Amino acid sequence: MGILDDVAGKVRGMAGGGDAGLMQGIIEMLTDRQSGGLGGIIQAFNQKGIGHIISSWIDTGPNLPVTPNQLHGVLGADRVQRLADKAGLSTDETVTKLTRLLPEAVDQATPDGKAPEGGLVGKGLDFLKSRFS
Repeated sequence: MGILDDVAGKVRGMAGGGDAGLMQGIIEMLTDRQSGGLGGIIQAFNQKGIGHIISSWIDTGPNLPVTPNQLHGVLGADRVQRLADKAGLSTDETVTKLTRLLPEAVDQATPDGKAPEGGLVGKGLDFLKSRFS
């Protein structure tokens, strides 16, 4: 599959050090059609007034940092708890690791520097999800 295999390999590499469960949770979150997937996360960042942060992850330039408190506010306590349960981590450890892993995952999911529209993002992220299932 070319580029998708490359992205999957990069995402798998990011999951080193015992973070595979968390990376699988991130990919599921990015592909979750019920909550809007990546588009829903972008919208949540915008609603919290920190859309410029996720925009930097999508753009081709350097990724701006995000704090654990900012991520917790964007994702919400329930989503963070689900990710923590999936990864077998505390919520504090989960949100701290997310500050590193989520920007990288969004960056890898948007290699052209823009959020894919329509079915393309779903297809690409579904492919990544299948690699971690």
